[in-house]
Amino acid sequence: MSPSRVPEGSKRGWIIPIGGAEEKEKDHDPRILKRFVELCGGPDADIVVFPTASRLSDTGSRYEKIFSDLGAGRVTALEFDTRRDCSERGRLARVEEATGIFFTGGNQLRLSTILGGTPMAKLIRSRNAHGVHMAGTSAGASFLSEHMIAFGDEGAIPTLGCVSLAPGLGLTNRFIIDQHFRQRDRLGRLLSALAFNPFSVGLGLDEDTAAFIGPDNIVEVEGKGGITVVDAADIEHSGIDDTDPGQPICMLGLRLHILTAGATFNLQTREAKAGPDERSWAKASS
Repeated sequence: MSPSRVPEGSKRGWIIPIGGAEEKEKDHDPRILKRFVELCGGPDADIVVFPTASRLSDTGSRYEKIFSDLGAGRVTALEFDTRRDCSERGRLARVEEATGIFFTGGNQLRLSTILGGTPMAKLIRSRNAHGVHMAGTSAGASFLSEHMIAFGDEGAIPTLGCVSLAPGLGLTNRFIIDQHFRQRDRLGRLLSALAFNPFSVGLGLDEDTAAFIGPDNIVEVEGKGGITVVDAADIEHSGIDDTDPGQPICMLGLRLHILTAGATFNLQTREAKAGPDERSWAKASS
């Protein structure tokens, strides 16, 4: 499963994984969802919500109201109960019209088993390659990349067997997402996923925190928490091939960054930069 090719002269849409529990009420600075609406066109935004990961019947309607209250011109929640729904012409036509697509939280395996490998998944990848913006929160965030963390154990140390991977949507293979990161102590399972896939960058998203990833492959941090970036490109040693199940994995030469609002990370050059607030603090302290 590969990302769709971006047509010559075009730019792919933004990819926006959110760590879950994002602020949704207008009275409490819902900066992440507001920025998504603005990227999608503000009053001209046409957003399709996929509540597939959730088993709650009101999830779709709640996000319809949230995005409408934030100024989106048109919002539609599409329900998918079976894989057959993903070939239905009316649903495909509605996604063709969208300027933004949003995946809610819930269980990411519902997304992968219902949408994965269907005409709808292929269309979503194509629409992103043609400039449509894609966002997902919690389970919806994990689903965006090619390699998806399906589930795993808590803890800071990578161990063999502590994480299970499954195919995701496949918008990109540059990173692997984990969410509710600091709140649920998920460093170990992200490191374990990278032990299997050291070419990817690990992005651990705290709650109410998002990575806005532009067509230039630069990650911009938005929200109240942090993003833990784990870069395994120059890893010197991984003991995953010589580790027994349940035992810790030896990993040497990893690079780790903690990014907060305003900081950036270039997925191509692997260069991290502090945001304006951090640079001002560093100058004042020197």
